[in-house]
Amino acid sequence: MALKMSKNLDEVCYPFILEASVLCDFEVLTDELCGHIGEIIELTPFDDLRADLERLQPLAFHVNGSIRGRLAVEETDLAWLQERLGHYKQEVSERLKGFVLPRGSAPVPQLHHARSCAKKAIRAMVRVDQEGLEVPVILPRLCNMMVNYFFVLTLVINQRRGINEVPFVSKSYGSSRETSTCLGTR
Repeated sequence: MALKMSKNLDEVCYPFILEASVLCDFEVLTDELCGHIGEIIELTPFDDLRADLERLQPLAFHVNGSIRGRLAVEETDLAWLQERLGHYKQEVSERLKGFVLPRGSAPVPQLHHARSCAKKAIRAMVRVDQEGLEVPVILPRLCNMMVNYFFVLTLVINQRRGINEVPFVSKSYGSSRETSTCLGTR
């Protein structure tokens, strides 16, 4: 028996929730990502990070609606995030040398959750594209940059708190150039 939308609007959380397409899953994931960022904002002890995250959070919702609706992400958004990512990478340049275990006190675990959620959104976009819907290339570019940005913020916060990360050496991949240069895989 196929599920049907209730006529009682109090029993409907999202008009597309019963769709079988991956597009709805993508929209649910980006909604979750926006919620993670909101939580991180409240837990962030540093004003500069909080200000950046407050600007980034609406972008998660703009990504959310940019496939089904009108594209709401611009190159200026990517340029801004690229600049902020570069700024923080410079701050923690000595820590960007290898894989680390995702550890630390709030909001570090929440940033790792957001990082993972942004990766899931990218994977959902791959599937949406495979289903034949056009995915504007700017959307996975932005989400990939978010993954790296969230990871770098974990390093920034731990460094500012005087906490050293626990290195992780993969027995599966070693230290290949490709995996060692992708920040969000750490």
